[in-house]
Amino acid sequence: MLEIYLPIAQVNIDIFLLLFVSLAVGILSGLFGVGGGFLMTPFLIFMGIPPVYAVPNEVNNILATSVSGSLTHWYKQTLDYKMGMMIVAGGIVGTILGIMTFTFFSEIGKISLIISLLYMYLLAIVGTLMLIDGYREKNQIKKKVLIKKKLHDHNWFQGLPFRMRFHKSKLYESALTPILLGLIVGFVAAMMGIGGAFLMVPAMIYIVGMPVKLIPGTSLFVTIFISAIVTILHSFNYGSIDLFLVIPLILGSIVGVQLGQKVGQFLDSTELKSLFAMLLVCVSIAIGYDSFFRDKTSFNGEKIIKTDLNALAEFTVKFSNEAPFLYGALAIILAVTLGALIAFARKILSPVIRKMLSDFKNKDIKKVDEVKFPEK
Repeated sequence: MLEIYLPIAQVNIDIFLLLFVSLAVGILSGLFGVGGGFLMTPFLIFMGIPPVYAVPNEVNNILATSVSGSLTHWYKQTLDYKMGMMIVAGGIVGTILGIMTFTFFSEIGKISLIISLLYMYLLAIVGTLMLIDGYREKNQIKKKVLIKKKLHDHNWFQGLPFRMRFHKSKLYESALTPILLGLIVGFVAAMMGIGGAFLMVPAMIYIVGMPVKLIPGTSLFVTIFISAIVTILHSFNYGSIDLFLVIPLILGSIVGVQLGQKVGQFLDSTELKSLFAMLLVCVSIAIGYDSFFRDKTSFNGEKIIKTDLNALAEFTVKFSNEAPFLYGALAIILAVTLGALIAFARKILSPVIRKMLSDFKNKDIKKVDEVKFPEK
């Protein structure tokens, strides 16, 4: 156990536990193809970090993983930039409304309760719906039911005014649809410290009607902008970004996401969805217990004000207090840089690793052939 002091959040935290949890959540994110914010933020709160700090620091972490993931999709050209910018436009308004709501509940001292309630209900609803969907998929597979789907399912959202063409997605629909989606996602991100992918992805499929292959990349592209805006606003309004917390979060999450994506290629997606849904329901129950039944008298998450900070911690606190906007910008640059470096490293190393595995496999086949058919 090695505790470090977070000078902005003013709490002690076990650095190894933080790295382990961020790595584990990153693996889950990679496995299930969704952002880990709605798991990581509650875990940070369980570890003793106040919600007002857990939310923005996890958003900054999501920024790094989103940059890493979206660059991968950029290489593959599976992004719809025009659709993404429409969602971002709504997201800007949504984040501002979210910050205003966050400020209101902070001032009346109810923000921790509101965040806990939002997570408890949202995770319970999403987890239950995923369990139902997974059960339905299993039944269809058992009965060998083949459901024919239309290329595009049109709905009344797409018939709203201000229609425009989205050439990449081959859609002609109202610009209000992605803008309204962005508004909701931005609000949720500002309030709960999540990227909003688990809201965006189903909405892009069933409401916007985008092709499935363009959805992950476009969702990550949108999350970059919304996460950056939320980070800046939280830093400027509350000075709540703690680089001593953000850096281990980013390192653990990015490595975990890469591992999870590799492992996920060898596992059954239907089984994964059911397991993930049960995890969401369990976290929802844990949040409810923590909020309403847990004895907080011996809870070690109280603020600890230290006056004997080292030079780096003192500089961090001073920088955050005196130039919150620049401090937030530094947190964004750090997250983007780390995310980009991991994406470039993966692009360079992936073909090398594939070639090594292929050579290793060919050698094994050659050895087997030599044993079966020895040379005379």
